[in-house]
Amino acid sequence: MPSDAKILIVDDHEDTLYALESALAPLGYRLARATSGDEALKQVLRGQVGLLLLDVRMPGVSGLDVVRYMRRVEQTQLIPVVLLTGFGADQELVSTAFGLGVADLVMKPIDPWALRTKVRYLYDAHQRHRALEQEVRELRALIKEDPGAEGHGPRPGLPHPDARVPPQRDIQAATPTTDRT
Repeated sequence: MPSDAKILIVDDHEDTLYALESALAPLGYRLARATSGDEALKQVLRGQVGLLLLDVRMPGVSGLDVVRYMRRVEQTQLIPVVLLTGFGADQELVSTAFGLGVADLVMKPIDPWALRTKVRYLYDAHQRHRALEQEVRELRALIKEDPGAEGHGPRPGLPHPDARVPPQRDIQAATPTTDRT
């Protein structure tokens, strides 16, 4: 079920961290926590973060600053981020957040059931994406190792790609025409 990637929960209030951990515990995913934007960036850059729940307003490096940095670094660009805010979603925040590619913006207090549903979907989708990327890398490595892929002819045992396509017949020649004049 859960892979080795963790869900990183970032908030500068200990009680919020505890509430979010309690809400997500039933999912069975690995959870980690950070209390600042700086600490969150360090953990994200170390790798193995599959989803980030991130408070928007924190002292020092804000949640939006963390997302801005993540989107500039190739290894963190695709990590899904859910921004959390207790101050309401003004139009500027919504526009900036979604412009940075966050997956969702959630208002506090948070409904635990809705949060679990969103987290499960986003985390699982990201893990499937990572698994597909890994499979593509492995297949590309196999192709590089295969001398048949380098112009030495088709691989033995595989039919020519055109062999599976049924021959096309001329539709006009096969359709009887009648002259009604």
